[in-house]
Amino acid sequence: MNKPVLIVGGGMITHDQILPAIYKMQRAGAVGEITICAQHHKTIKALAEAPAILKAFPGQSFRAFPEHFAGGPQPDLYKTLIEELPPRSIVIVALPDQLHFSATMEALRHDQHVICVKPLVLTARESLEIDREAKQRGLFVGVEYHKRFDDRAHKARQFYRDGRLGEFRLGTARLMEKWYYRESNFQNWCTCDNTDCFTYIGCHYVDLVHFITGLRPVAVSNYGIVDTYPNGNKGYLWCDTRVRWSNDAVLNLQTTLCYPNEGPGPNTQGMTLYCGGGTGAMLDHSDQYRGLGYTFSKKSDAPGATYYSEPSPDYFQYNDLGGPGLEPVGYGVRSVEFMVNTIYKLDAGETTLADIDAKSIIATPANSLYNELVVEAGRVSILNGGREVTIAYEPEPKVTLT
Repeated sequence: MNKPVLIVGGGMITHDQILPAIYKMQRAGAVGEITICAQHHKTIKALAEAPAILKAFPGQSFRAFPEHFAGGPQPDLYKTLIEELPPRSIVIVALPDQLHFSATMEALRHDQHVICVKPLVLTARESLEIDREAKQRGLFVGVEYHKRFDDRAHKARQFYRDGRLGEFRLGTARLMEKWYYRESNFQNWCTCDNTDCFTYIGCHYVDLVHFITGLRPVAVSNYGIVDTYPNGNKGYLWCDTRVRWSNDAVLNLQTTLCYPNEGPGPNTQGMTLYCGGGTGAMLDHSDQYRGLGYTFSKKSDAPGATYYSEPSPDYFQYNDLGGPGLEPVGYGVRSVEFMVNTIYKLDAGETTLADIDAKSIIATPANSLYNELVVEAGRVSILNGGREVTIAYEPEPKVTLT
């Protein structure tokens, strides 16, 4: 029987990636009924009426909660919906960073598989608790680091692990989202007391360095500059982060909500790794536009739209393949599909949790604890003016302010 899917959270990532990927699988007969729950009716209404999704998936719909305006947010509504699911259904957690732990644990305690957007949680202790709960119940928990499903990442991983890129020594990376993010719901949750730009988006490149090289981070220095949102809330909206690795290599990473609205493309991002060995080696990935540019006669209505654009066709796009509707493609879609299919294989006895952990294609609590340690260390560092915080893995995972 096709598994029902509950998506908890109706914001940007659900609109841009998760719902289209799940709709695609539903159209192919690979998943069952789709339910989406948000805190506010206006959020879920906007998602249900999104023009791009309606065009791509004519005739498809989801069960929407809250069904009507109820006078205020309903943060616990998803718990009732989880209780109603048959055991071993699929819950996709697409909430702000600080809410991942409670939602994931709620799903696991009701015997549901979980796919969670990155980062999984904000501390190593929470990740270990999730892993224990999932293993005891034989349930899948996957962290949706979609850059792992970019063909460039797989090519780099093969080259590195075949010894063709030598040994990583120094690297730089950047991921800078557009300025208009400050005017969105980000101003209500991406605040100093909850998270920061490094935690929210920088974790992508930390995870990617490990995915390619197999190295583990051992120290973090995360310096944040506080800025003010339009609603008056304060956030660490400019982050400069230094991550040391188990072979003494260093990655310097800058993350912000500062890329100009008139800048081409939806953001600017990329990574360069310099490596030793032979006559030297280098990995250089420009991830924001992938070598194409357009000058339009008319701008679209999307936030941050520009006359000149350098869009990325690789993360996500809709293709017209003759219908019905449009076909979502890209590594964002592949990431969700791969994890859903892995859940089916697990329940069919075609794979095991130990095998999923060992292969490390999907980030799980067991094989990517380093991510939670980096996030935890980064939060300690940013709250202490960017001082270095070391990471220990044995005898027990912990972070220490130096």
